[in-house]
Amino acid sequence: MLNRRHFLRNLGLSGTLIVAPTALIEAATLPLPAKPTDLTTVTLKGNISAGGNPIAGVAVTDGINITLTDKRGNYELLSNHTADYVYISSPAGYQFNQKRGITSFYKAIPKDSTSFKADFVLEKLNVPDQKHNFLVWADPQIISKKDAALLKAQTVPDVQELVKSYPQGTLFHGIGCGDLVWDHFELIADYKDAVAETGIPFFNLPGNHDMDLDARSDELSTRTFKDEFGPTYYSYSRGEIHYISLDNVFFLGVAKKYIGYLTETQLQWVEQDLKTVKPGSTVVVSVHIPTNTGTSRRNKLKDDELGGVLSNRERLYKLLEGYQVHILSGHTHMNEKWEDRNMIEHVHGTVCGAWWTGPVCSDGCPNGYGVYEVTGSEIKWYYKATGKAKDHQLRIYPKGSFSAIASVTPSDNLQETTPATEIGVNIWNWDPKWKVEYFEDGVNKGAMKQRTAMDPIAYKLYGGPLVPKKHKWVEPTLTDHLFFATPAPGTRQFKVVATDRFGTVYTEEITIS
Repeated sequence: MLNRRHFLRNLGLSGTLIVAPTALIEAATLPLPAKPTDLTTVTLKGNISAGGNPIAGVAVTDGINITLTDKRGNYELLSNHTADYVYISSPAGYQFNQKRGITSFYKAIPKDSTSFKADFVLEKLNVPDQKHNFLVWADPQIISKKDAALLKAQTVPDVQELVKSYPQGTLFHGIGCGDLVWDHFELIADYKDAVAETGIPFFNLPGNHDMDLDARSDELSTRTFKDEFGPTYYSYSRGEIHYISLDNVFFLGVAKKYIGYLTETQLQWVEQDLKTVKPGSTVVVSVHIPTNTGTSRRNKLKDDELGGVLSNRERLYKLLEGYQVHILSGHTHMNEKWEDRNMIEHVHGTVCGAWWTGPVCSDGCPNGYGVYEVTGSEIKWYYKATGKAKDHQLRIYPKGSFSAIASVTPSDNLQETTPATEIGVNIWNWDPKWKVEYFEDGVNKGAMKQRTAMDPIAYKLYGGPLVPKKHKWVEPTLTDHLFFATPAPGTRQFKVVATDRFGTVYTEEITIS
């Protein structure tokens, strides 16, 4: 995007103007807009309490500035009528207020008043929240009642069973990581029904398919989302973890055109919000568009796709210095991780997989969601494949599975040739701290070789212009979480043992005929 100075220079407005251009003189005589921006100030004030007792130190915001409640639980904040909501950063130790599973931490500011009193009543948790869990739904992306039915019939029961598998009373919450629907706002009710049926509270943020496509600007593109879910960026805390949700889909004013970008308003708000967080703390940041991925590297592209990653990510990273950071994202319909400096990003495989056309995402990762287990400031995680056991974390392919793809789809030499004698395995939640070994007839033969390629099932289901029938534009994608080994002649049993960074061991084996 053009910066302001460049923009002015292109218009011929930089430097000193000796004579005002005719266009400017004529513009000055044009009538004022029918509804000029209302900058009338409004004083926001209220009280935050639980069980009749005040809660001090709670962050309260209008999305622009942040203040804290005093020892009596009172706050006061000078705002103006450009602000839509007054809302709180739900503090640790308290339940999340909700309405049928959709978290409720905000109140709309009336546009016809110069003062607004908004009290928030919370309820203290009856268990410590130092230990808690959360899950991430990336891209449910329902476009029809049939898709909504699949979400309710497949994903919801899976979440219900997951929650039941933990000790009774375990704290859980969910994060709807954008693309909750697919441009069809009439299906938001179905999404909300699905959330309600899970039995856990969900925080939600907008994706590129949750925008008002008829909006003339980014500022107006989240009108419907706000009506349904409230603020598009906010924070909350549970136990020792501070959570921040952001809207990083910047709408360009043309239907379905957007880039990954955080506005200055959000960045300065994050800067203020983090001042309420102790340095060194663990901070979880949720966005729809990944801040970064390996897509351009895998496809040997010179530049990142503007709508595929966060363009001004380094500005966000700078604000997050001094914290232990987990970034949660979706959007790509692939599962991958990267780790750098003080950050790890979890780019999630999606609830809908490849847009509800099959059982896997474009990289072969099963349809599913991320599960995170928190103890103090530490977080462990795994990927939960819908309809599968928790330990379903890899898939072995017999010899020749990958060579068939390479011979048909050289993909401009992006995919390395795979010998027909190799066995491959997809370990979709892999990161470089995993250990992947293979055994031949019970004998450890060492590490498998990691290589970039396409997943055979994804290729079969989505490769070429004729499939999948439902959405023929879906294509398989290159992924880094594939591993290969050539078994010795005569080997009968081939076993893969994958150990994640937390020491959890997953195994899969096949018989070689």
